[in-house]
Amino acid sequence: MQHLTSIIRISGLFFLLFNPVALTVYASTDDLMPESAVFGSGDRKQGYDSDQYVTNSLSITARKGAKADLLQFINEPMLGLPAVRQPVDNIATTEKVELGRLLFFDRRLSLNDTFSCAICHIPEQGFTSNEIKTAVGIEGRSVKRNSPTIYNIAHYDVLFQDGREDSLEQQAWSPLLAHNEMANPSIGYVINKIKAIKEYQGLFEKAFAGKGPTMETVGMALAVYQRTLNSANSSFDQWKYGNTENALSQHEIAGYQLFVGKAACASCHLIGQDYALFTDNQLHNTGHGYAASMGIKAAKTRVQLAPGVFVDVDNEIINSVRQQPKQNDVGRYEVTQNPYDRWKYRTPSLRNIALTAPYMHDGAFSSLREVLDFYNRGGVENELLSPLIRPLNLTDQEIEQLIAFMQTLTGSNVKTLVADAFAAPIGDISKEDPNWAHDTKYSD
Repeated sequence: MQHLTSIIRISGLFFLLFNPVALTVYASTDDLMPESAVFGSGDRKQGYDSDQYVTNSLSITARKGAKADLLQFINEPMLGLPAVRQPVDNIATTEKVELGRLLFFDRRLSLNDTFSCAICHIPEQGFTSNEIKTAVGIEGRSVKRNSPTIYNIAHYDVLFQDGREDSLEQQAWSPLLAHNEMANPSIGYVINKIKAIKEYQGLFEKAFAGKGPTMETVGMALAVYQRTLNSANSSFDQWKYGNTENALSQHEIAGYQLFVGKAACASCHLIGQDYALFTDNQLHNTGHGYAASMGIKAAKTRVQLAPGVFVDVDNEIINSVRQQPKQNDVGRYEVTQNPYDRWKYRTPSLRNIALTAPYMHDGAFSSLREVLDFYNRGGVENELLSPLIRPLNLTDQEIEQLIAFMQTLTGSNVKTLVADAFAAPIGDISKEDPNWAHDTKYSD
């Protein structure tokens, strides 16, 4: 029932959030959307833990699209980011960006015409999904890991939580074919479906010098669109790299000093002299994956029944009604089969971190405070724990300063990228589309 509720909610948001506004000119987003339309879900839950909760859901009329010149975010590095590395055989062009954007938001690329890449990577939710800890694919099929944000994914050396891919061109096919994601039965099935959709006729040939839809060109187009999703020029960048002294408050600067000092966050979330990726592009065992895999948890789980109403439920009761055992997850080991790689996961970038909850590979932590409390305790001890993980002895004030600093990492162009996404078509499910549901009579 939990998964059914999640998928209904996601689908509802999909039709609400990705209204296909067909704008063909670039426009400024400054006056188009309130801040609330850019950050978070349409179905507002802020304050739901209080018995004074009042709904604050956002109307579809507040969601206005404005097509952007996305190619600039590849060709003109933003303050705080390095130049985008591009494969020599897949240099970004306007045609490739447009095609990749079309594919990314197209529901018809899933087996049953209901799921696009944007269902799990929701633009106004930080290109992740704020509402569920782990992803849900077509027909409510569970995925055991959190949907990672794809902001600044062009700068990652390894992809997926376990680092099993190193190329966006190759990565694109995994969710298209995964049974619990978009569930297509084969590469050929996807290619033939694209060939049969009228909107794509001629677009691949235009983008790839006469070459039509293939396994290669589909991956290349999706990769180029994702490489445009760079977001920086944050308050931190203006302070650190733009020499704007008043861009950060003293409280936030104190958080930065802790970040690079006592808290040692910068050991993995790197900050360089000329730019900051806030990741080392490595995989580490922090102890969280170990604890989750070994079932180390409290005897009870707190469950919210209504605004301000909670009960503590024995985990034995929860397990007794679980439809299937929770999937074990040993991280990088599943890729390499090297026992020393157990419970290692990719270091995420912290850029736009305030927008991309929940956190960790399984979405276990809903807030930055929970994340910092975990690291302050020194993770969870195990035989393969990274030597970088140790108790930090941070005070409550220091934790609040760290949180304040991390909230300065939101890029200045988030509104532009989200508005562009609102303007993207989502795939018209009509009688002309190549789906068996449109058949009107039986044939051998």
